[in-house]
Amino acid sequence: MAEAIRERATGAEAVIWDLSVFYAGLDDPKIEADIEGLTGLVDEFHDAWRGKVAAMKSEDFVSAYQALEAIYDLRGRLDSYAFLNFSTDTGDSAYQAFVARMQDLGAALSQKTVFFELEWNALDDVRAQAILDDPALAKYRYYLEAERRYKPYLLSEAEEQILIEGQLTGSSAWTRFFTQLTGGFRFDWMGDEVNMSFVLNKLHDSDRDVREMAWRILTDKLDEKSMELTFIFNTLALDKANSDRRRGYPSWVSARNLSNKASDEVVEALVESVTGNYGLVARHYQLKRSLLGFEELFDYDRYAPLNLKESDSFYPWENARDIVLKAFEKFSPAMCSVAREFFDNDWIHAPVLPSKRGGAYAASTVASANPFVFLNYLGATRDVTTLAHELGHGIHMALSGRAKGLFALYTPLTTAEMASTFAEMLVFQDLMAAESDREVQLSMLVGKIEDTFATVFRQISMNRFEDKMHTARRNEGELTTERLSELWLDTQRDMFADSVTITEEYGLWWSYVPHFLHTPGYVYAYSFGELLVLALYRIYQEEGESFVPKYLDLLAAGDSDYPDRLLATVGVDINDPGFWQKGIDVIEAWINQAEALARELYPDLVA
Repeated sequence: MAEAIRERATGAEAVIWDLSVFYAGLDDPKIEADIEGLTGLVDEFHDAWRGKVAAMKSEDFVSAYQALEAIYDLRGRLDSYAFLNFSTDTGDSAYQAFVARMQDLGAALSQKTVFFELEWNALDDVRAQAILDDPALAKYRYYLEAERRYKPYLLSEAEEQILIEGQLTGSSAWTRFFTQLTGGFRFDWMGDEVNMSFVLNKLHDSDRDVREMAWRILTDKLDEKSMELTFIFNTLALDKANSDRRRGYPSWVSARNLSNKASDEVVEALVESVTGNYGLVARHYQLKRSLLGFEELFDYDRYAPLNLKESDSFYPWENARDIVLKAFEKFSPAMCSVAREFFDNDWIHAPVLPSKRGGAYAASTVASANPFVFLNYLGATRDVTTLAHELGHGIHMALSGRAKGLFALYTPLTTAEMASTFAEMLVFQDLMAAESDREVQLSMLVGKIEDTFATVFRQISMNRFEDKMHTARRNEGELTTERLSELWLDTQRDMFADSVTITEEYGLWWSYVPHFLHTPGYVYAYSFGELLVLALYRIYQEEGESFVPKYLDLLAAGDSDYPDRLLATVGVDINDPGFWQKGIDVIEAWINQAEALARELYPDLVA
């Protein structure tokens, strides 16, 4: 499949990551040696501490955590190598087998180490607090303290071991099947065989017929695979319901909030603030409908360019690289230096390939290696901002791993999206400042508003779908394709109101979203991060250069303390229920600006 090259070469075709920091290949003998070494480390840990946690002193906990760090590092190297390879070719049987082997190994090892968390949480609060207060434990205090938040929801060791083992044929297996199924989707595009990333990209085409064709063939594929996709969603929703019930979580999203280190109250305030401002979405799309000259705007028109001067903008890979690095350099040479490492050291995988997983991500891997960035680069403006987004993640991961080590590397999802969206903002503001053409400015502003909508409003609308789906699955039993589609359409129409005609066929589009399956409850973190960044960027505009070192220190802190404490160091209070409205006010100001500019440039189209 050569569709990306056939249409227009991007220069990203040869941008392939180098995973030799882990292994030379699947046949590298070091893999077997590391598996043997990892198994030995786990056995030593189990023999040294199982049944003894209650009698451990502070210095024992330090020793135990140092041992865990070595275990997690070695396991992380194996898991990262498996996952990264599989992402580039989900149809490769050798990659599939290695992923499965690492999942089997991981489950076996987790069964041997789960005792430590259980025995630690079994300590009474007075005894635990005395250990936490010992200065000798300072490096690990936060992680031990944070683990005790799970105390009410833990089961016995035997039950935890059964659940770990059950994931191999349960949630992990079904999620992997979904990835392989959707990664294997093929479409006939005017005689060429193309994948889903290509088709989704065509929803941004300037030709309405092309957008509608892309919408149609993807809808048809989702309909064709609706039995399998509906079964996967039902199975994983039931698996989660059973797990939540066993553990006693009060709601379907409680476990996610706990993992994100965000209180239910903070998340509820976020959701209420966003849904309470859905009217901004309708305002924007009414403006877009006028500018496009359409009597009716359909769901496949949402990403239509305005057919102004930038409508056919194309960015070869080297241009995108230069744009992003220039924006980062302007903000902070130190930040730019870290980003440059990703290009210079081949830490990026960018081309669109036949069985490559869709979308984009950054993988933290382990502190002893380096992060990696995964893209499907096609040269559009949004691909440039996606590059900035994922590099923002990568910079966050690199800085925190180097400054604080492995445990700080795995930032909660809520603050994980902070660095990525801030990086996007830097690139957007740099491009806007360099542009003098008013028409191009309008196009760029509309594009930024829609990118922000996708991150803030669309993600919360998807959160509302998840809420309805999990609630319905628990109250109604197995859900039909039609019922899931009904829930999806309800939540999408709530957001768009009458500004966009949401077709019945669009009802199937819940079924290709991977976050619903591999990380239930994830999506609100995007909105959290975007609104947080709008507040951070406003602080940067007010404080100037003095903000930069504080921001970089915040990134380097990673997950070394609770998010509200870390964010307080840069003047942000996420516990204030009114905090989220500050970010939404920035979005409204952009909409006001776009409306005023549109009236100035196109008085005949915009009232």
